[in-house]
Amino acid sequence: MRMKAEPATRVFNLVGYALLIVISLLCLIPFWLIVAGSFTDELEIVSDGFKLFPVTVSFEAYKSVFQTPEQIIRAYGVTIGVTAVGSALGLLLTSMAGYVLSRKDFTYRNPLSFFIYFTTLFSGGLIPWYIMMTKHLGLKDSYWAMILPPLISAWNIILMKNFMKSIPDSIVESAKIDGAGDFRIYRQLILPLSTPGLATIGLFLALGYWNDWFNANVFITDDGKYPLQFLLYKILSSAAVLQTDNGAYLAANIVPPTETLKMAVAVVATGPIILLYPFVQRYFVKGLTIGAVKG
Repeated sequence: MRMKAEPATRVFNLVGYALLIVISLLCLIPFWLIVAGSFTDELEIVSDGFKLFPVTVSFEAYKSVFQTPEQIIRAYGVTIGVTAVGSALGLLLTSMAGYVLSRKDFTYRNPLSFFIYFTTLFSGGLIPWYIMMTKHLGLKDSYWAMILPPLISAWNIILMKNFMKSIPDSIVESAKIDGAGDFRIYRQLILPLSTPGLATIGLFLALGYWNDWFNANVFITDDGKYPLQFLLYKILSSAAVLQTDNGAYLAANIVPPTETLKMAVAVVATGPIILLYPFVQRYFVKGLTIGAVKG
């Protein structure tokens, strides 16, 4: 039999739901403005600014983005491949490092942890890094030039180490008594129990690879290997050049889609990665409650 909620509880729930709806709408409005702006006529934006609902619907921005659809599709393929390979390798190496550093019986755990943390304070610099990547490793115009730089993060290793420290030591000890080796314990026990941490770090890695354009700008000159973000950056740069010659376009009563192009590029770049969030959301919730005390 369902218990009837008290009036104070019903009022509290009603106010809470109302606040959550308002906050959700405030978070969604900027995204809706981007989508609506990408379908708005350029002259309307220039004269009236951005609106929640465009008066004149225009597809000129998307025509400019997909002027060469095969190039966009190829860039999507490069970005998806780099994101998948980089995220998988990054998760493997980060989880292995976190497991080793979380083991209390590892003698050099504290010195190695300090060494990893120390790398967050200082950097070798852009020029030595470029020389190492191109001359010593030979990664100029290579997909690995976009995979290796974001592969390992000291912050992710520390995060995974702290997460794995919350796993009871009795699980590892009982597995050792049964004769399991370290790699088997890591693969069959630690990894399944670390799913929330792996999902969190995997999302960080995937977002980093998906949004990365700097490494392609530095190391990639072959336009057939451009990732999506760098290709869209080149498209925006071309539109900015056109904007400097606005006089010729205005004389012909033509306004190049510069503002709407920015909105369309944002939609094309962020649309697919947003679909990843629903698949990892439940792991975030589990990660928040995994340390709760049972009554």
